[in-house]
Amino acid sequence: MDIANILYMLTAFGLSTITTFILMPMLLRLCKRRGMYDIPDERKVHRINNIPRLGGVLFIPAMSVGVAGTMVFMMINNSDKFSQFNMSTILVIIGMFLLYLIGLLDDLFGMPATLKFAIQLIVSIFLPFCGLYIHDLYGLFGLEEIPAWLSFPITVFVSLLIVNAINLIDGIDGLASSLSFLAILAFGILYYFENLLFYSLYCMGLLGSILVFFIYNIFGNPQKGTKTFMGDTGSLTLGYALAFLAIRYIMIGNPQHVETTDNNNITFLVPFTLVIVPCFDLVRVACLRIKRGVSIFFPDKTHIHHKCLHAGFSMHGALGLIIALQLSFCLINYLLLIGNCCISVIVGIDIAIFMAFNLWLNYKIRKNELRNAAKQ
Repeated sequence: MDIANILYMLTAFGLSTITTFILMPMLLRLCKRRGMYDIPDERKVHRINNIPRLGGVLFIPAMSVGVAGTMVFMMINNSDKFSQFNMSTILVIIGMFLLYLIGLLDDLFGMPATLKFAIQLIVSIFLPFCGLYIHDLYGLFGLEEIPAWLSFPITVFVSLLIVNAINLIDGIDGLASSLSFLAILAFGILYYFENLLFYSLYCMGLLGSILVFFIYNIFGNPQKGTKTFMGDTGSLTLGYALAFLAIRYIMIGNPQHVETTDNNNITFLVPFTLVIVPCFDLVRVACLRIKRGVSIFFPDKTHIHHKCLHAGFSMHGALGLIIALQLSFCLINYLLLIGNCCISVIVGIDIAIFMAFNLWLNYKIRKNELRNAAKQ
């Protein structure tokens, strides 16, 4: 265990946390002075008019302070860990800033869904141009190594899937931030064991800011002006960060931290598992919209968190239920993986579990509707 690297990671986390704690009250006061609040509409679950939606604005600045401050500390200590920071990394950071800006514009002025998707497509194309691409499916549905002409669109599709999955699951307090926090924490630990310190610092820098946001989002009081939402600025930023971390991890190829299974299976299955609930939910909702003959960009209340609320769960109850589902997938897939189960079978089991969970929610919704009808 490299104590110096752990200290660097804690430094990035600490600097990011402190930065967000300092800037968040200033941001909320600015939103109050300018009247920059999230306006309730038919697809939102909240009905309070005075909650700012710019909490995610601080993710990039706080992460930058955490990572840059730690790198200065590393230079003072003559660290040799900077080889992981290269031009490809810079291009990915540019892509993140583009999504950050388009999210900010959407939060402030509103942006057409098609324009946002076009920007998402552009920054997703950055990834294969940076040398980050999914080159092997490791036996998923019988597919192994894939040619470059096919890996390019698959990589772009996966990036778009993750970005939009995080963006669209941001529908109740704490959901997108908690799911992202768990996934980024796992990636930070995994990259540490791969001796890829820069990526761990990147994760820790994001985690500090997400943690502070979560506290304000869950425990903040609208009457006291201490509650905020993430907004598209935050959800798009986190989605792209997770897409980058997932695809980069798939490319590692030979992790050493689990010795009882096929290592290649781990590099593919771990990223898949860490974002499984939001991605499965997005695919389910997209299929429902296509079946109904409406645009996949059409907003509605059919996401998993909406279904939990319709089933009678409170907002915090729905949050806990979905987090429990995500953690259950992580545990189940880990047990199946160390049992040398093939990827196709694991993914098939995951799909069956998610379908069963949704059928159970449908049953709860019908039961709740009948109960409410009987009271009238």
